[in-house]
Amino acid sequence: MLCALLPLWALACVAEPISDSGSEPVDGWGDAVALLREAASPLETSSDLDPVVERAKDRRLVMLGEASHGTAEFYSWRAALTRRLIQEGDFRFVAVEGDWVPIYRLNRYVKGLGGSGESAAAVMQTFSRWPTWMWANAEMLEFVEWLRDFNAGRPRAERVGLYGIDVYGEADARRKVLALLAVMEPDLGSAVAERYACLDRFGDDLTDYARAVGEGGASCESAVEEAVEMIEARRGALESVDPGLYFHLEQSARAVRGAERHFRSMALAGPESWNLRVDHFFDTLGRLHAYFGSDSKGIVWAHNTHIGDARATVMAQQGQRNIGQLAREGFGADAVFALGFSTYRGAVMAGRAWGLPGEIMAVPPAAAGSFEALMHETGRASALLLLDALADSELLAAPIPHRAIGVVFRPEHERTRNYVPTRMAERYDALIYLENSGAVRPIGDPGQEK
Repeated sequence: MLCALLPLWALACVAEPISDSGSEPVDGWGDAVALLREAASPLETSSDLDPVVERAKDRRLVMLGEASHGTAEFYSWRAALTRRLIQEGDFRFVAVEGDWVPIYRLNRYVKGLGGSGESAAAVMQTFSRWPTWMWANAEMLEFVEWLRDFNAGRPRAERVGLYGIDVYGEADARRKVLALLAVMEPDLGSAVAERYACLDRFGDDLTDYARAVGEGGASCESAVEEAVEMIEARRGALESVDPGLYFHLEQSARAVRGAERHFRSMALAGPESWNLRVDHFFDTLGRLHAYFGSDSKGIVWAHNTHIGDARATVMAQQGQRNIGQLAREGFGADAVFALGFSTYRGAVMAGRAWGLPGEIMAVPPAAAGSFEALMHETGRASALLLLDALADSELLAAPIPHRAIGVVFRPEHERTRNYVPTRMAERYDALIYLENSGAVRPIGDPGQEK
C-alpha cells in the first residue's frame, strides 16, 4: 500500500530505518551523555514541573506531546502539567488529537451542562470508533473528572473547555450537523442533507471514498464545501438561538469538510493528505482562540510528530508540516511552548494493524544510536530537560533518531519504522524522559470497538 493511503497514526510515513551498528550517532557521544546528565532534573512530583510552568504559563499556546498514543505516563504527566497551567496561567481550553463530536460530549460533561452524562466513564463508553483507548482510558478519565470539579466552582462563561481537533469520526460529524439543524433550522437541514448524500453512500469509512476518487470517481468536494457555506451564511440567525450550539454546529460541518479533503487526497502520492489534516488541526485551534477571545490561551495534547516543530525533523524534507511549525510561524516562537515525551522501554497499548483489537505490547529497549539510548546512558530514571537551554550546544545540533509509536505498533519492526531523525533542541522547548513506561488502562474493551 502506498504511504499516502496508510492511516497516518501509524507514523510509518515519517520514520526512517535505524542501524544497530554502534552506539555513537555523532562524535562526542560520551560528552553529550554527560551534558544531558547535568541538564536533566529529577521528575517525581508535580512540583518538579515548576521550571516548565514558569516558562509556559504566559504563552498563548502550550503543546504537550506523546511518543505513543497508548502510554499511561504520557497522559498522567500531561494531565499534571495541564492542571497547573489551568490553575496558575488561566488557560481557557484543552484541545486534543481526537474527533470533534465525541470529545464535545466530554466538553459538555466537564462544563456540567444538562444531559451530559453521569460520569466521565459513561461518556467514554459511548466512544466506538477505533482506537477507543486513545481517549477512553483511566488516565484521561482522572483528568476529565478533575476538570469537571474545577469548573464546578466557576461561572459558566469561565469554565475551561475540552475539544477534539481531528478530522476522523466524519460520519459522527455529519450526523451531528443534521441533528442540530433539525432543531435549529429544519429547512436548512434538508438542504445540507442533500449535499451530504454524496458521502452517505460510502458509509462510515471514507477510505472507500478515497479509493473511489483514486480510481477516477467523482469527488464530494463541492458538496461538503457548499454545506459549510450554507451554514455560515445563516450564522446570525443560528447564533441567536444559541452561540455555543452554533459553534458546535459549524465546527462539526468543518470537520466533515476537513475529512473529505484529507481522505480525497489519500489517493495522491506525497504529503498532501497529512498536511490537509494538519491544516484542519491548526484552523480549529485558531477558531477556539477566537471563540474564547483573542487573548485566550490554550493547551494541546497530541503526538510528538504533531507538536514538535516539523522543520527540525526529516518530516520537512518529505514536505510535511505540523501544528508545532504552524503555531511558531503563525503566533511567533515566543508565544508557543512545545514539550515532547520520550521513553526507553516498557509497554504500550496499540493494535498490530489498523482496526485490529488493542493489546498491551512490550516496548523493547530503544535502538542503539537513538536519543532514547543516549538518555538511558545518563542513568536518569525519569527526567525533565529544558531543551531551549541546550540550543547552543554543538553536541546536540546534529539529527538523532527519536522514537515515535502510533496506534499501530509491531515490536518486531520497531527499529525500522519507529524513529524520526530530529534536532531535539529545535523541535521542542522541553522534554520529559521516562526510562520505563506502562500501557494506558482502557475504559471498556478495546477489542470490541468498531
